[in-house]
Amino acid sequence: MSPATAEPGLVSTIVPVHDRPRLLGEAVASVIAQTYRPIEVLIVDDGSTDDTPGVADRLAIEHPGVVRAIHVPNGGPGHAREAGRREARGEFLQYLDSDDLLLPGKFAVQVAALRADPSAGVVYGWTTYRAGGEGAGSEGTSERPWKRTGERIERMFPSFLQSRWWGTSTPIYRRTVTDAAGPWSELWNEEDWEYDCRIAALGVRLAYVPELVSIQRDHAGPRLSERVSRDRTKLANRAIAHRRILDHAMRAGIGRDVPEMRHFARELFLLSRQCGAAGLVAESRELAGLARRASGGGRRAADVWVYARLADVVGWRTMGRIVGALDRLR
Repeated sequence: MSPATAEPGLVSTIVPVHDRPRLLGEAVASVIAQTYRPIEVLIVDDGSTDDTPGVADRLAIEHPGVVRAIHVPNGGPGHAREAGRREARGEFLQYLDSDDLLLPGKFAVQVAALRADPSAGVVYGWTTYRAGGEGAGSEGTSERPWKRTGERIERMFPSFLQSRWWGTSTPIYRRTVTDAAGPWSELWNEEDWEYDCRIAALGVRLAYVPELVSIQRDHAGPRLSERVSRDRTKLANRAIAHRRILDHAMRAGIGRDVPEMRHFARELFLLSRQCGAAGLVAESRELAGLARRASGGGRRAADVWVYARLADVVGWRTMGRIVGALDRLR
């Protein structure tokens, strides 16, 4: 589906899901409850092994013409979102993780904001955090905006170098922007941060709605983001994502003296040490070089250079473990 053939005004919501039958029903219900129309919901079952595929099919039957169920082999969240993106017919795209919720007025206020500002390519509003797990009531919901979603920020760079400061549920994207950014990556971790930094590199302006639009939910189920500092596969994914994010920032012309770039250089160095401690020598060495590149000189670059030289002597794994132990003692 190209921007030229997208259905005007239609908001396409893409919901990747893996083994979350109950939460999926609640997430989809929050889309159906939108006061805005027209909408469509694309549930992408990412190779679930429980009754999630049946729940997805049942939701499609219950909401004909609105909900569609797509079944793909297990390939991770980026793979699933991309399968949905290719099938989406809307002028606007909403990504929604299967464990989060939208507020009923989200589409109405955010689409209105994009229509009022044709120069903006993405719109966001407040997301809040709900603790208490699956089925928790509103009493577990924070009254404050989560991360930096309560701030008015004009562009995604350079602030996205410091963190992905919104949730997947927070923004709505114009279809023209997501098509310009290209497909989601094959990564299983930090694929969402890398995707948003790719959009940031386009210089896209943000529209802002100072209202609560979505809820980030905590729960007891598994998350791909768990134990990322110790899992070799997750660390390798993060190494690739960080390299790509730095490339996006460099392409966007973010200078090495910008505070957010200096912060990202420190993150690259930390991840280098974590990869080294896990025995990912090639990744550790590459990240150390990227940290020096992002630092652009000065004491931080010198510290990384000394670390790399010592690692070449004693071994990158040994060096990573030594420095990691010292970091924990501080």
